[in-house]
Amino acid sequence: MRIVRAKALGFCFGVRRAIDMVAEAAEERGPIDSLGSIVHNPVVVDGLAAKGVRVVGGLGDVESGTVAVTAHGRGPEIEEETEERGLDLVDTTCPIVRKSQKAAQGLCADGFGVIIYGEEDHPEVMGVLAWTEGKGRAILDPEAEIDIPHRKLALLAQTTKSEQSFAEFVGRFVGRNIGRINELRIVNTTCPETDERYHAARELAVECDLLIAVGGRSSANTRKLAQTCADSGVETHQIERAREIKPEWLEGKETVGVTAGASTPDESIDEVVARLEKLAEMLHAKEQRARRLPLSNLMDA
Repeated sequence: MRIVRAKALGFCFGVRRAIDMVAEAAEERGPIDSLGSIVHNPVVVDGLAAKGVRVVGGLGDVESGTVAVTAHGRGPEIEEETEERGLDLVDTTCPIVRKSQKAAQGLCADGFGVIIYGEEDHPEVMGVLAWTEGKGRAILDPEAEIDIPHRKLALLAQTTKSEQSFAEFVGRFVGRNIGRINELRIVNTTCPETDERYHAARELAVECDLLIAVGGRSSANTRKLAQTCADSGVETHQIERAREIKPEWLEGKETVGVTAGASTPDESIDEVVARLEKLAEMLHAKEQRARRLPLSNLMDA
């Protein structure tokens, strides 16, 4: 049995940057309260907790003197409130998310209504919408009914969406509403690193008969990555930790592919590969014993 890793998998630049920033800050300043999980991965959250980084729901729950904004970003009110309360701020917002925030803010200032192709309850999307001062909206369905102020509209994307899905959304949405729009702006705010993982997963699927997608269940990009694998027609399982792999998944398989979301640490990927290798060895030994059994029975007779 072969075990193959995707060409692109695991931590992206923005996630690695956020983790390094908050870990360094905790070492220098002591305990830190993070406004939500720095990234959507339980292994990373547990590791940061051991370094003194506590996840809180909002500024009202803050107990330390330092607050961290996650890689998903937040609205402008967070900086204002932390300053008013005399708190130190560690802003780990991903640079690509920051680009989306600034684009949304500028477009609204220019009189555009802003539509974000994304999940309205996702932290990143909620943060970007906060920069529109109520003039933005998140939707996934291109058939959704919307208001278009001054017939000026801008379309952005949640960074974890693929370029392909954003392009399809834009095509259907604009085709349905073009008669109501005089001026249209399209800002491609999808993350190229996330898209690389989708492409790599599709390439991997061609040579595999089983795919394992590693990452947090609350991670939007990992869920999309697992769905991309499943859409290829190959048996796919999304897991958070190596121990979740079931030996029966490997029975009859020749090549197993491993991919991982942009918030998945290297150690989680390595642990998954190590467990797959161990299970493959056990399965091979079991098959060898089964082949020798008829001869043993004959000799006993």
